[in-house]
Amino acid sequence: MWVVAGALGAAGDRWLMHRRPLEKHHGGLWEFPGGKVETAEIAVKALTRELHEELGISVLTEDCEPVGFAEECGENPIVILLYKVMRWRGEPRALEGGAVQWFAREDISALDKPPLDTALTAQLFAKV
Repeated sequence: MWVVAGALGAAGDRWLMHRRPLEKHHGGLWEFPGGKVETAEIAVKALTRELHEELGISVLTEDCEPVGFAEECGENPIVILLYKVMRWRGEPRALEGGAVQWFAREDISALDKPPLDTALTAQLFAKV
């Protein structure tokens, strides 16, 4: 399964994280917002769609910078593609459950996250 995620960055080196709804897989853990890439959809277009659906913001594809990826092999393989997003229109809010919150870079490492988001965090902060 292919998944896209957005690392939304704001002034003061703050980053938006999404807390997964308790009833979902990895419920209660913090992640970068995003979601599944649909059949015949390119990744960056999936990201702009997912950020609109999940956060209510509008993002242009040219404002999405690829940062890295993380993958998990096994019974249900998954690949997450992470993009850095520094510009958007609208105020991010949790539209599909859970919560969103801004965190300083150093505070993100202390958050409980799914393993792939831990790997993506390391890749993001190695480049910014």
